[in-house]
Order: sequence, then C-alpha cells, then structure tokens
Amino acid sequence: MSRVEKEINEYLASVAAVVRRVDAKAVRDVVDLFDRAYRERGTIFLFGNGGGAATSAHMACDLSKGTAAVGRRRIKALSLSTNVAVITAWANDTDYTNTFGEQLYNLADERDVAVAFSGSGMSPNVINALKVIKELDGTAVLFSGGDGGKAKEHADVAVLVPSSNMQIVEDVHMALGHVIFTLLRDRMGGDKVDGKADAL
Repeated sequence: MSRVEKEINEYLASVAAVVRRVDAKAVRDVVDLFDRAYRERGTIFLFGNGGGAATSAHMACDLSKGTAAVGRRRIKALSLSTNVAVITAWANDTDYTNTFGEQLYNLADERDVAVAFSGSGMSPNVINALKVIKELDGTAVLFSGGDGGKAKEHADVAVLVPSSNMQIVEDVHMALGHVIFTLLRDRMGGDKVDGKADAL
C-alpha cells in the first residue's frame, strides 16, 4: 500500500469513527421539526459561511426538489447563503453580523425553522440569525462541530459532530443532510419525482 493510499484510508476511517458518535436522537429531532414545518406550511431556512454556505444550498436543493412528487404539496426550503446581493448589502450598509438575521426578519414567522451550519458555533452572523428566529417565535437548529460554541445556547436542537477537524465536520454535516432528506422523503410517501423535473 502506498503512502497516499494509507492517508486516504486513515482519513476515511476518521470520518467513519466520528459519524458513529453523532447523536441519532438529535438527528431524528431535526426530521420531526422539518416534518412539522412542512405540515404547518412553514419554511425551512438554511445558512452558513464558507463550507456551511455550500451545505445549506445543497440541503435546500435536496429538500425542495428531491422530495417533489406528482400530486404532493412541496417542501419550502431556502438557503439564505445564496443571495449575494442581499448578503453584501447588509454587510456593507450595517455589519456582516446581519447577513442572515436581517433576511429572516423579511421572510420568517413562527411556523418556520432556521438551520445554521457552523464548524465552530462561534460565527457572529450565525449566532445572530438563531437569535432572530427565536425572536420571531420560530425554531432554531444548529449543525456544528465540537461542543457547538456559543451558537448552541440559542438552538432548540443542536446536532454536534464531535471533531475539531473542519473538513470532517463538513463531511459529516453533508452526510447528515442526506440522512434527514431521505427520512423526510420517506415520511412523505417515497421518492416518486415530479414529472416536470428529472430526478437528481
């Protein structure tokens, strides 16, 4: 076995070991919250910085498109990390801390769930957005690494990845997004995709 192959195997083993330590009950709680938001015609808002922004966009796509089926009402899911104009306007005119929270003031209410992705749980704009959704009587969910940082204090449900390795944390967040999507789609009645769009 080459050195590179050994390093690949070691990395994959590290990810697998961390995955096994994730709290399955917390993940199930997120599925329940998403299901409730769907039944109450609420919206799932997702956001994060950097890799968390990418994960939020990916999960919003899975939830809104991947669960679509003929004759079935659709999940409303939106990534707050993708509107560059709005993000930069709030950052420029006020402070970067407001990039997600101010969007929630425009869009969210008590039926909604705000989902933050953060490697450390210490990003000020993530923490602020969780505070805002609580102020609006919505529900706050955090996906984080380590102990969840200060953001955990403002989350109704926190799914923590027990690692300080940012890449592993982001790997596991993506995998958990797929777990949650699959379970939610199954609750909704399976994976028949709307005939107006091709399956991903």
